[in-house]
Amino acid sequence: MLPWREGHPCHFDSEEALPLSLLAALALTAAPAASPRPYTVQDQVTMRRLSEPRVSPDGQRITFVLRTTDMEANRGRTDLWLANADGSGARQLTSHPDSDTQPVWAPDGRSLFFLSSRGGSSQVWRLPIDGGEPQQVTKLPLDVNAFALSRDGSKLAVALEVFPDCATLECTPQRAEAKAKNKSSGRVYDKLFVRHWDAWKDGTRSHLFVVPVAGGTPVDVTKGMDADAPSKPFGGAEEFTFTPDGKGVVFTARDVGRQESWSTDLDLFLASADGQGQPRKLTVSNRATDTSPVFSPDGKTLAYLAMERPGYEADRLRVIVRSWPEGKERVLTEKWDRSADGLSWSTDGQTLFTSAYSNGQHPAFAIDVASGQVRQLTQQGHASDVQQAGGRIVYGFDTLKTPADLFSSNADGSDARQLTRVNQEALASIRFGDYEPFTFAGWNGEQVYGYVVKPVDFDAKKKYPVALLIHGGPQGSFSDHFHYRWNPQAFAARGYAVVSIDFHGSTGYGQAFTDSIRDDWGGKPLEDLQKGLAAAISRYSFLHPERVCALGASYGGYMINWIAGNWPDRFKCLVNHDGILDERMAYFDTEELWFPEWEHKGTPWENPEAYEKHNPVAHVGKWKTPMLVVEGGKDFRVVETQALGTFNALQRRGIPSKFLYFPDENHWVVKPANSVLWHETVFSWLDQWTKPGAAAPSVKGSP
Repeated sequence: MLPWREGHPCHFDSEEALPLSLLAALALTAAPAASPRPYTVQDQVTMRRLSEPRVSPDGQRITFVLRTTDMEANRGRTDLWLANADGSGARQLTSHPDSDTQPVWAPDGRSLFFLSSRGGSSQVWRLPIDGGEPQQVTKLPLDVNAFALSRDGSKLAVALEVFPDCATLECTPQRAEAKAKNKSSGRVYDKLFVRHWDAWKDGTRSHLFVVPVAGGTPVDVTKGMDADAPSKPFGGAEEFTFTPDGKGVVFTARDVGRQESWSTDLDLFLASADGQGQPRKLTVSNRATDTSPVFSPDGKTLAYLAMERPGYEADRLRVIVRSWPEGKERVLTEKWDRSADGLSWSTDGQTLFTSAYSNGQHPAFAIDVASGQVRQLTQQGHASDVQQAGGRIVYGFDTLKTPADLFSSNADGSDARQLTRVNQEALASIRFGDYEPFTFAGWNGEQVYGYVVKPVDFDAKKKYPVALLIHGGPQGSFSDHFHYRWNPQAFAARGYAVVSIDFHGSTGYGQAFTDSIRDDWGGKPLEDLQKGLAAAISRYSFLHPERVCALGASYGGYMINWIAGNWPDRFKCLVNHDGILDERMAYFDTEELWFPEWEHKGTPWENPEAYEKHNPVAHVGKWKTPMLVVEGGKDFRVVETQALGTFNALQRRGIPSKFLYFPDENHWVVKPANSVLWHETVFSWLDQWTKPGAAAPSVKGSP
C-alpha cells in the first residue's frame, strides 16, 4: 500500500467531571483567551500528542506517553505520565530531554518498564511508581527497538538489529564500525530488498533476544532466520509476546526467502525462550498475513489477526482464536465485514476489544469470544487502544475538532467520560471550523461517504474557495479523525471549505467496497470524486463552484496526475505530493512489489495493459492546470524521479508549476520545521489561484 495513514463529537460528561488534580498536573487551567484565533500550522506542530495508554494490572491506574515539540531541536520529545483510572492524580513520571516510550507494567503494578534513549542508546529502563529514580535494565551494545515482558516479570524479549551470522552481539557493532572505515562506499546486493521505506538495506535483521531482567547473556531466539521480527518497516512490540508460562516467544515474521519484496506472507512463529531448537511456524496453512498475537488472561487462548488472500495487504483482518497449546483455531469475526485494528482481552477472558474503520468513523468494538457477536461501543470519532480498566473500558479518542485524549466508559459504551485534556489551554485559544458528513450516489449508484469542513468564522452568506482533499492508500480513509499531516482544520483556518470523499477503494465500508478498485485505479475513484464534488457543491451553497483546488498524496498524488489529464478543466490548481506519474515505471523503481502486482493483476511484462490503462503519463499532452509538486528524497515507495518527471512535464509544457523538495523526508513530512514550510508553500499556492483576484492560468503549451 502507498500509506498516508488516514461532525458529531462523542458525548461525554461536563468539565466538572474532570478532576482538578489532573488540570493542575497538566498545567491546563489557564483562562481562555479573550478572543480565540483561528487554528494555525504552528498550533498543529506544537499540539501535545497522547499515545500508548496502558492500564495497570489492578485496573486502577493508566500510564501514557505524551509528546511535545521541541522547535529549537526540530523534533518531538516524549515523556511518560500516570493518572488514576478516573483521571485524577495525574503526574509526569519522566522529564529527561531524550525520548521515553513504550511503557509496560510490571506484574505487581509497582513499577514501569520503558524504552529510553537517555545515555545515547535506546535501552530498557525501570521506574518505581511510588518514588525513586529510573534504573537501567539492559546495557546492550545495540539499540533496543521494541520489547516485551514475561508474565512473571523475570524475562525481556528485545528487538535488536544484528548481522544474522554474528555469533555475539558485539560482532554487529564491530562489523559496522569496520565497514564505516572502509574507503570504498560500494555495496553489493544479490536479492531484494535493496532498500525499504526510507532506508537502504545493510545486511542486518531485526532479531528477538531473550534476556533475564536480573541480568545475564541475551539469547537470540530467532537465530538463523533471514527475516525481521518484528516486521519492517512499521512492526513493533504488538508483533511479539511471551507464552503464558514464559518458556516461549510467539512472534510475527515474513520468512519467505527471496520472495520477501513480493510476499505478504507474515506468519506467527513459536520460539523457545532458551534459544534451543528452531522457531516453529504456527500458521502454516495461511499464505497471507498473520500478526498481532495476544494471550488470554488464563493463558488458554491465543488471539491474533489474519488476512486470507496472499499478496494483498488491504485484505480484511479477521480475528482468530486458537486454543493453547493444542492449536485448534476458530475464525471469530467471519461475519463482521470490518477490519480489526489491534486486540486486547477483558480481564475475565470473555471479550476481545478492538477498533475499526466504519462508515467514516473509527469506533471501539467489543467481540464476544464465545459467539463472535460484535458490539459497537462508540459512535462518532476515532477510538483506539481499547482496553479494560476495572469495571470500565479506557480508550484514546479524537475527532476532526479535538486532538486525542483518554476517555472511559462502561463496558457497553455508556456513560462516556473524558479523563484527560492534555491540550486544554491551547484549545481554549483556538477556533476550528464546524464539519459534517454527507452521502451521495457514487459509481453504479452505490452510497459513498464524504465530509465537508466549514471555514473558521463561517458566514452562510459568503461563498468560499474549496480544497478537495484526496486520501492515499488507495485503501485509506479521510474520517472523523484529528491528523497531524493532512488536517482539514489547517485549511479551514485559512478560509477554505474542505471536501473529502471516501471513494470506492476506501476502508470502513465493507471488504467488497475496498476490493472494487483492483485494476481500476482511474475509474471508480475518479467517478466518485466527480460526483462527490458535484453533490457537495449542490448541497452546500457556501462552496464556490469555480474556485476549487484538488490536493492529494501517495495514491492521492497519483490521482492528481490522473485528474490533470482526465478532468483537466475543473480545477484552478492542483497539489501533488509523492504521486506516481508512470505506473509502469513505478513498478520498477518501488520496493514492495506485492502492492502493484495485486492492484494491477500481475507484473508489467505479464499484464502490460493493466499498467497502461490508467497511466497518467499517457495523458500529459492534455495537462493545463497549475500544479505544485512535493517530494521527499528518502521516499523509496514513490521515488523522487516520479516527482521530477512530473515537474519536467509541467515546465516543458509551460504550465505554471512549483517543486517543493525535502531531501531529509520520506513518504511523509515529519520534522516540525518541514511541516511548517509544507503548509506555508501549499497555502500560498492555493491562495495564488483560488482567492479573489487570482488570475486565470496562462498555459503556453509545448513549442
